[in-house]
Amino acid sequence: MITIKTKEEIDLMHQGGRILKKIIDKLSKKIDIGVSGREIEIEAEKLIKGTGGVPNFRGQDGFPSCLCFSINEEIVHGVPSERKLKDGDIVTLDLGIFFQINTFLKGDIDYRKYPNLKNGFHTDMARTYSVGNVNDKIERLLKINKKALKRGISKVKAGVKTGEIGEAIEKFAQREGYEVVKNLCGHGIGSKLHEDPDILHYGSKKYGEILKEGMVFCIEPMLSLGSDEIIKRGMAYITDDNSLSAHFEDMVAVTKNGVIVLTDWKLFITIKKVFSMNGKEIINHFGASTIRTEERNIPEWKMNRYRAKRNGEKGLAAAEQWCKDHY
Repeated sequence: MITIKTKEEIDLMHQGGRILKKIIDKLSKKIDIGVSGREIEIEAEKLIKGTGGVPNFRGQDGFPSCLCFSINEEIVHGVPSERKLKDGDIVTLDLGIFFQINTFLKGDIDYRKYPNLKNGFHTDMARTYSVGNVNDKIERLLKINKKALKRGISKVKAGVKTGEIGEAIEKFAQREGYEVVKNLCGHGIGSKLHEDPDILHYGSKKYGEILKEGMVFCIEPMLSLGSDEIIKRGMAYITDDNSLSAHFEDMVAVTKNGVIVLTDWKLFITIKKVFSMNGKEIINHFGASTIRTEERNIPEWKMNRYRAKRNGEKGLAAAEQWCKDHY
């Protein structure tokens, strides 16, 4: 069953998603030659504890850790260990946090605004990183996988089918010389870590669930340098030919104005739309807590909109940097 989230619920998940993104960014700075997955996991647990949330991967289907730490041929569900990263490796950090809504809401909570998340909600995202010096083939794999995720996200809007997301990802990947790993998929997310619908990263825009305003789900294409077939080794799924694989995942919401990436400060596609809005429209679109109007005033947004129009892409880049500095 697909749950439709309210605007207030999406705003909460956006707050949780931004916290998760910040933690992933901090953990990525710890990745280096000689560092073990266990060291990264200890840091992840410490950072999560500081948010008021709890790790949500541990215990899922017997998974023993708070973090998925997948090295080289491990596509997903790698268990952090004492194995140390080597020069030329790649590693995927896949992390999730469960939050109670009173982490963000204080005082008397109107639970009628949070019918799906009154008992809390999950967040989930993944990124693949290179270790030390990697060759051009590996760098390109990561670059194309990241772009494939963005291609999929760009198709998210009310009225299209989930198959359009998969078709966009698969066609782009194939055009660049890669096959999508088909036996693993994205998923809905909310009060449960894995909800309907399944988000396939291949297929046709003719098929799948019709996207509706209020749907929240994870898109997470996985590509490899070789085979797209998988086998299980321990808890991890690996490529059947031991070729290196990458994995990029974001949590997104369908809104009446398009897609919002809940695990990214950039607001992705919607950032350019901001510069055609007035202050009231900005608040209505993104939510007051997202813009943090109690800390930042709307005239600053108007000034950045003006600079973007006056200076073109240079102005837009400056405005995006302002968003990053103040989110």
